[in-house]
Amino acid sequence: MHPELLLLIGISFSLGFTPGPNNAVASYSGFNFVIKKTIPLILCVGLGYTILVILINFVLISTFIKYPIIQEFIRILGTLFLIYLAYKISFSNNKSGTSKINPVKFLDTFLFQFVNPKGVMAGITLISKFVREEDYMSSSLTVIIVCSFTAFFSITTWTFFGKFLRKFATNNDFIKRFNYAMSMLLIVCIIGFYI
Repeated sequence: MHPELLLLIGISFSLGFTPGPNNAVASYSGFNFVIKKTIPLILCVGLGYTILVILINFVLISTFIKYPIIQEFIRILGTLFLIYLAYKISFSNNKSGTSKINPVKFLDTFLFQFVNPKGVMAGITLISKFVREEDYMSSSLTVIIVCSFTAFFSITTWTFFGKFLRKFATNNDFIKRFNYAMSMLLIVCIIGFYI
């Protein structure tokens, strides 16, 4: 395997698996809902991030470089959405015996991929580093495939992590604390965007 491909995979995995908004939401959903009900979230994150990387690669990279204010605008929109989502997760129905409605909606999560500061910066970083002009199409496809695989794999892993933690949820207090912890993780992500 080419050393540069190994580096691309390593960086992509480190960006994809570290705690971030998508991963926190996936854990929350895996914890509170069955895996089957979280599949739409997994699909919208994976597909949304893949489309984002394709757009950055073929359309937006020069725009982001020329107009960095757009990145700031994306960061503000992403922040507002995450604050709203953290609120919804914190105050979602925590009782184990009642029917719960997932506050994480497919369309919201899909659209969030385009204003997710972590995702946008990851896409820009990987494309800037690994897409070469001399073999533009080949290197572009490699980056897109690696990013897509990482997105699906990491979001699925975090979902199963949340589902695994559910085994320890023996009472409503534990469920409530877990949901608060996921909300706080989203807030920490927001703080990280501004440090």
